[in-house]
Amino acid sequence: MKSYVIHLIRHGATEGNEQGRYIGSTDLPLSAAGEARLRRLHGGNEYPAKPALIEDFRECDFGEWEGKTAQEIAASDDRFRRWISGDGGQPVTPPGGESGGEFARRVCAAFEKLAEGMMRSGILSAVVVAHGGVLMSVLSAYGLPRAKFYDWMTEPGCGYSMRLTPG
Repeated sequence: MKSYVIHLIRHGATEGNEQGRYIGSTDLPLSAAGEARLRRLHGGNEYPAKPALIEDFRECDFGEWEGKTAQEIAASDDRFRRWISGDGGQPVTPPGGESGGEFARRVCAAFEKLAEGMMRSGILSAVVVAHGGVLMSVLSAYGLPRAKFYDWMTEPGCGYSMRLTPG
């Protein structure tokens, strides 16, 4: 039976990552350290294809929390502690941002569309380079062994490979 492989790689580090900022919609360049790490991981190998931007693989919209650190948000918004811990029984959405459910549905729909497209076109291997939250959402929904969202966290430039078998 034919199978398909999707490599899920977290993007390289930016200054925002290094400062512990919530970066969702802001497009930041790699930091010097992030670029150097990717060059080491790359090892001089060539990438086999041109990248294609899949808009729905963007990170969660953090709304008013965008660009702030956890300490900055927690100091001004009590909802942040409930959002980060999942406590309180009621889901918390970043003010002006995207709920966790909306984010997961969007990302998972994009992943399913990618997988279906690979199967229709006969492409056997693909790479998704995305924010950590995107990868953790995909893996917590489809990854085996089953694990929680934060259990799938990985370092910048690193990730996981998934094998998909139709049926």
